[in-house]
Amino acid sequence: MSAADTLPISALQHWAYCPRQCGLILLEQAFDDDVNTLRGQAVHALVDRPGFEVRRGLRVERALPLFHDDLGLLGKADTVEFEADGTPYPVEYKQGSRHKAAAVAACDDLQLAAQALCLEEMTGRSVPEGALYYASSKRRRVVAIDAALRAHVAETANDVRAMLQGGRLPPPTTQHSRCRGCSLRDRCQPEAWRRLAVAPAEALFEIGHDEAA
Repeated sequence: MSAADTLPISALQHWAYCPRQCGLILLEQAFDDDVNTLRGQAVHALVDRPGFEVRRGLRVERALPLFHDDLGLLGKADTVEFEADGTPYPVEYKQGSRHKAAAVAACDDLQLAAQALCLEEMTGRSVPEGALYYASSKRRRVVAIDAALRAHVAETANDVRAMLQGGRLPPPTTQHSRCRGCSLRDRCQPEAWRRLAVAPAEALFEIGHDEAA
């Protein structure tokens, strides 16, 4: 796969959370900070510095670069714990609690699975599971990297590439609760798009009237 087709691993998580969010970031290079993104940056402050340590008999690598040529993925793992035989165990750091809604937690699982597949290609060793560490609860949630999750990684990568090739922003997510926690809400204008979907003519009039005012 050519370098032009390479995707950042984080794009898969963005797409799973909201395809329009992913499009705004990749097509329009838009990214705005809010309290949630700033908290996330604080959580990653340590693990974003490359380095390693030996902990409980494990070699722990921080900010480890990752790639997968066949899937065309590129990124880095927050931490990877290498067992004595060289088997890698990725640990992705997230802000908030591990008690997230299942649909939102699944977005984190997808990102972790993509890291696991990269580590498999890079090391030649199977990565059957990894973990998500949530800063607020200071607890891990173990994720099995099963066949369904592996297939979802490939499918999502194909969906993101199709969007990039088409060059069009997807509509906002139908999961309205996700919009409240999105730093790109002002750019996205999900309420205006939803009014268009319900009553196009009336919505266009309202939007034009609002802009004129």
